[in-house]
Amino acid sequence: MVSIIKLKGDKAIEQIPAIKDKALRINLNDNIYGTFAEIGAGQETVRHFFRAGGSSGTIAKAMSAYDKDFSDAIYGIEDDGRYVTESRLKKMLNHEVELIEKRLKRDKHPNKIFFSFANTVATIDFAKQFKGHGWVGIKYQVEPDEDYNEITLHIRFKETDAKLQQETLGVLGVNLIYGAFYKYNDPKKLLRYLYDHLDKDQLEIDTINFSGPRFANVDNRLMSLQLVKNGMTDAVMFGPDGKNILPASILYKKNILALRGSFRPVTQVNMDMYEKSLKMFLEESKVDKENTLVIFEITLSNLRSEGEIDERDFMDRAELLCSLGQTVMISNFQEYYKVVEYFSNYTKARMGLAMGVNNLVDIFDEKYYRHLSGGILEAFGKLFYRDLKVFLYPMEDENGEIINSQNLKVHPRMKELYKFFAYNGKVVDITDFDKDHLKIFSREVLKMISTGTPGWEKLLPKGIADIIKQHQLFGYDPNRILEKA
Repeated sequence: MVSIIKLKGDKAIEQIPAIKDKALRINLNDNIYGTFAEIGAGQETVRHFFRAGGSSGTIAKAMSAYDKDFSDAIYGIEDDGRYVTESRLKKMLNHEVELIEKRLKRDKHPNKIFFSFANTVATIDFAKQFKGHGWVGIKYQVEPDEDYNEITLHIRFKETDAKLQQETLGVLGVNLIYGAFYKYNDPKKLLRYLYDHLDKDQLEIDTINFSGPRFANVDNRLMSLQLVKNGMTDAVMFGPDGKNILPASILYKKNILALRGSFRPVTQVNMDMYEKSLKMFLEESKVDKENTLVIFEITLSNLRSEGEIDERDFMDRAELLCSLGQTVMISNFQEYYKVVEYFSNYTKARMGLAMGVNNLVDIFDEKYYRHLSGGILEAFGKLFYRDLKVFLYPMEDENGEIINSQNLKVHPRMKELYKFFAYNGKVVDITDFDKDHLKIFSREVLKMISTGTPGWEKLLPKGIADIIKQHQLFGYDPNRILEKA
């Protein structure tokens, strides 16, 4: 036996199994057995299992129902008539699992752990205008007598060639199946392993959901955070129920009002800004209440604590915002113009940004745009060329003076640029505000909570203090309060 030579100074390198080795390990397992249903990009995933060898012990069936009538006859008709949807994927997974259970008797296969892998995909179009996207998922068991687990994800292709997209999809599929069986005990690692032998320039994963007995303790909001943290996508969203939302589906053709903040914790100022700006936004022309979405956005930089993402802190903020019935977006966007650009991918309707005076002053700071060839002018072209308005919440300075759009101070070189946007109605003051709220600052409230200083409860929206106390969020310690008393 030849020993492996190790030299001083060698770094530990994690060995990533080849795609063929992953497929072969699945194939050689005596108990893993299931079906593949792939629509829209060939049978790229199952191809790897056929080629690896030993697939007869793993593949019960492989199919592609490309014809729409055939697909509808098998999986049913979608209400919206579309085929590349989460609903379609789930119908495929459920249908195929039901067939396995119906056709393969447990008394004949007592040790088998069944699975169904499925994808429904649209690759790049001939004009290369639409790069393509798809839903990919697996429904599977870990023990024969255990209920099924499920992992579903949405991808966006970045490559501009259909064949390359098909190959990328096949590799992703193998990674998902392998991770589902061999990495289910560590979902964060499972996420990272989805990109084995793939590059982030090839595809984006912008939504993922875990469910089932093996993922009972997994919070999908935290998994969303990992997608942004790992650079798999620029932004993720989840709703008031805490479930991940596909951004494209919820933003499509919507009027959007966005509020950026740390929300650490969410205070009466945040909610006053939200309520007053929303009222003004809905009074704008072409803004229909039924077609309007409000988004509370937290940037990744706002989640960092000493360079690392504080996941507990993130969950505290998410829980409070969800309890208030809000839709939350976690993004990788430092600058506001990038947020607007992102929304513009999905809607041409009106947009609004609600912010405080300090935030607007920062927007007019040139240092944030040195990486752009067109500097601040390029950024502002992207920020304001859409039908966008800034709803400005005032602040109180140290002398008690109210600062708004009329008397705020930007750098002298930016003065004329600011006037241009202000005079053209792009910046609108929120005038109906509660002056007492101007004295509330999240960082001070947070300090009061963590140190046990009384009186912080009244600075928060109704019911929020009770949630913080009940779940001991943001360092709240009832024993510390008792000690002070």
